[in-house]
Amino acid sequence: MSEKTTYAVCFGEVLWDNLPAGKKPGGAPMNVAYHLKKLGVDSYLISRIGNDTNGEELKQVLQVLNIDTEYCQVDEEQPTSLVEVEISPENEVTYEIVYPAAWDYIEYEGRLKPLVQNADALIYGSLSGRNNVTRETLAQLLELSSFNVFDVNLRPPFYEESYIAFLLGKTDLLKLNLHELNLMAGWNQITYKDEFDKIKLLQDKYHIKEIIVTKGSTGASYYSELAQLHHPAYPVKVRDTVGSGDSFLAAFLSKKLSGEPIESTLNFASAVAAFVTTQPGACPLYTKFDIKQFISDKGEINAVPARTLD
Repeated sequence: MSEKTTYAVCFGEVLWDNLPAGKKPGGAPMNVAYHLKKLGVDSYLISRIGNDTNGEELKQVLQVLNIDTEYCQVDEEQPTSLVEVEISPENEVTYEIVYPAAWDYIEYEGRLKPLVQNADALIYGSLSGRNNVTRETLAQLLELSSFNVFDVNLRPPFYEESYIAFLLGKTDLLKLNLHELNLMAGWNQITYKDEFDKIKLLQDKYHIKEIIVTKGSTGASYYSELAQLHHPAYPVKVRDTVGSGDSFLAAFLSKKLSGEPIESTLNFASAVAAFVTTQPGACPLYTKFDIKQFISDKGEINAVPARTLD
């Protein structure tokens, strides 16, 4: 690891999704780390697996995906994380994120200090804070990082308002979806005129410099003191939406960390997310050339300005 190399650290859960058709690797931090690597940004994953067959297999998957496993701890007592996925005859999907799991016990280690201090971004979600051990480790890392990126990922019942508020107070860049924005705005018992009011409350209350709201097929919006923009989604035939939000965030950061203008950054992130939905799984094979070709084939879409915040 070189201090001069641009890199990001992804913190939190890695797991197996136990599907009726078989198990697949998952976890937002893993997905973001994968897409960062594909897009030219070195990434390191801080997580924890069990000393079991599932853990060994997951580590092998990470290595195949070119995700660095140096900071993926091994737990001698807790099992590698499983998410039990059930699909009803009516195609309704339910998830059980089995508790406890190894990543609930990510320990703070001295070697994590220089890793996070020298990183260009620390990316984390709310799910990893469902247990105090991992929660306290993340709290220490947030104080070391120079750029904190909160990718919300609310997963009931594993969140509480007070902890989300703590994380928001440490955040420089916030990414959330419309459902999460509306839910979190509702915690304040305030009447809002529109989305801009909800965003402004979060920015003012928690001093968040940048907020991204992903909106699926209608695109994504970006808010900062300098710009309020909306980027429409690229029209595609969707094959699989799993991991598209993670790829959006990774693509956004890959351009932001290299100093690209926000308009081209949003366009690239939107294109990568759209491309990923046309592929199977959260971590499909692709290159930056594939994304360039995708944009060329579709025709570049420009962001549109939103009205100025009150």
